[in-house]
Amino acid sequence: MSRLEAKKPSLFTSEPLTTVSQPLSLLIAILKSCYGPAGRLKQLHNGMGGYVCLTSRSSAILGRLSVSHPVLKVLTASVQNHVSRFSDCGLFTAILCCSLIESFKNLNIASCTVIKISKHLLSLCTDYLRSEACACRVSVDFSNLETLLCLVRSVLISKPACMLNKTEVDHLAVLIVKAFMFTVPCHPETKPVLGKCITVPVKGRRVLDSAVIPGLLIETPEIQFAKLFSVKRTYSDTVKVAVFCVSMSGNLFDPEEGTVTVHHRVSLEMSELDQLLNVGKQLVNDEVGLVVCQKVIHPSLKQYLKDNHVIAVDRAGLSVMEPLSQVTGSKPIASIYSLSPSCYGSLKDVCAKSFASKHFVHLIPNDTVACSLILCNRNETTWDELKRACETAEHVLQLTLKEPLALLGGGCTETHLALYLRQKICCLPTSSSQDEDCSQTQYQLIADAFCHSLESVACSLSHDDGEIVTDMAYGHCWLVPSGFPSVSNWSDLLLKCGCGINSSTKDLSWRHLRPLFSSSPIESSPKEPLVKVADFMTLDCFAAKFNGLQVAVETANLILNLSCVIEDQN
Repeated sequence: MSRLEAKKPSLFTSEPLTTVSQPLSLLIAILKSCYGPAGRLKQLHNGMGGYVCLTSRSSAILGRLSVSHPVLKVLTASVQNHVSRFSDCGLFTAILCCSLIESFKNLNIASCTVIKISKHLLSLCTDYLRSEACACRVSVDFSNLETLLCLVRSVLISKPACMLNKTEVDHLAVLIVKAFMFTVPCHPETKPVLGKCITVPVKGRRVLDSAVIPGLLIETPEIQFAKLFSVKRTYSDTVKVAVFCVSMSGNLFDPEEGTVTVHHRVSLEMSELDQLLNVGKQLVNDEVGLVVCQKVIHPSLKQYLKDNHVIAVDRAGLSVMEPLSQVTGSKPIASIYSLSPSCYGSLKDVCAKSFASKHFVHLIPNDTVACSLILCNRNETTWDELKRACETAEHVLQLTLKEPLALLGGGCTETHLALYLRQKICCLPTSSSQDEDCSQTQYQLIADAFCHSLESVACSLSHDDGEIVTDMAYGHCWLVPSGFPSVSNWSDLLLKCGCGINSSTKDLSWRHLRPLFSSSPIESSPKEPLVKVADFMTLDCFAAKFNGLQVAVETANLILNLSCVIEDQN
C-alpha cells in the first residue's frame, strides 16, 4: 500500500497589495512597451523549446505569461475575458488597470473611499461617452466606406508583428471591408444572421497577392480539380449539394464501442462498402451534383460518383461545415444509413480555381452570404499575426454594425476624457465630495490619479523618449519626436494630433504629459472639433474601448478591495 502524503494547510496571505508593487511594475513595463503602432515585439517560447511566438498582442502575451502573484492572476484573467468577448483594446484595458492600481495605492487613502470616488468618475466618463455632446466620439455611416477603412487600418497598424507597409495596410483594409460586406445579408430578416468569412492560408507570397473571393473555397489536393469540369445540374439550373459530417471511408467500428455479432461468411468490409454504394446510388437518383464530406470518402464510392458526373470532395474539415451549411442551405448528414432528400442544399455553380500551388473547389452560392479571404504573407510567423489581426478587424466591424460608433484613437480619447473630468470636477460644488463621504482634498487627489492613469495610457504610445503634450482647447494627444528641446514652439513643430482630426494652430496652448505630469487649472470646457473623417484618421472600436474602460476601473476596484488570499496547496 502506497504511503499517502499528509494534507498541507491552505496558504493565507493577508494584504496582498503590499507585495504586488514589484511584479506589477514589471507587468506594466512589458505591456506599455507593446502598445501602439511603434510597440516593441515580444518573443514568447517555452524554455524547453517548441513553438516560438513573436507578437505584441495582449491575448498572446497574457495567455503565455506565467504569473504567480494572486493579484496579477485576477488582473490578467479579467483582461483575457474582455479580449475573448471583444477581440480589441486588450492592452488599453490592461495598462489602464495597472496604472489605476499603482496610482490609487500611492494615495494612502482608505480603499473604500477610493473605490466609491472611482466609480463616480467612471460614471461621469461613461455618461459623457454615451451623450450626443461627446467630442471624442464619431458616428459611423455604413454608406461611407472611408470610416470603415479607418477602423480597419487602425487595427492593422497597431499590430507591428504583421510587418506591413502603408500600401499593404491599405490593400488589406479594402479586402477586409469587402469581405465583411459580403457577409451582410442583402435582404435582412427579423433577426438577420451575418455570414462567414473563411481565411485561406497562403504562406510565402506577397501580402499584395491577397484577395477576396465570393463564396467558399475548399482546398483539394487532387489534380482533376486543377482543370475545368462540368457539373451535374437540376432542372432549375442549380447544383444540388449533399454535405456529410460522418466518415464515408468504410472503416469498421472501433472495438471499444462494443461487440458486433457477425453471421457466418458475412464480410463487414463488404457490407459497409455495399451500404456506401447504395448511398451513392440514391445521391445519383436524387440528381445531387456535389458531395462534400467532412472526413474521408471511400475510393470506390468516389469513383462511382465520378462515373456518374457527381463531384466528390472529402477531407473538407470541421471549419467549413457551418459556413457550408449556411451557403447551401443543406443540413449535415450524420449517418449513411438514413438519407433524407430534405437535407440537400443548392448552389448557383461549382468550378475549379487555382492559387499559387494550391487547388480549390469554388462553391458559388445563389445569395452571397459567405466569402473566402485568400490571405498571403511572407512567412509563417507574420502570417499567424496577420490572421489574428484580420479576425480582430472583422470582429470590430461586426461590433460597429451593432453599435455604429467609434472613438478617436492615437491617445486622443484618453487625454480628452482626462481634460473633461478635470473641467467637470472644477465645476462641481463642494457638497459633491461630502455626498461621497470624503474631503474635497481626497476627492481631488483621487480624481487627479484617475486622470493621470488615463493620460499614462496615451503616453505609452511613444517609445523613443519623445515628449507628449496635450492641447488645452480640445484635449487631444500630440506626440513630439525625440531630439527637440522642451522650449520648442509646439505649434510650429506639430502637424496633426494622434487621431488626425486637429491641425496645430498658433492659438493652441499646451500642457506636458511626459516626461513630467503636471496639472494646470482648467478654465473652460474642451472645445468640440469638427469631426470629419479623413483617410489618415485613427479610430478605435467604441464597444471594445467602452467595455475596456469599465473592465479596467472595476478590476482595479476589485483588487483594491482584496484583504486576503487563501490558496489551496494540495
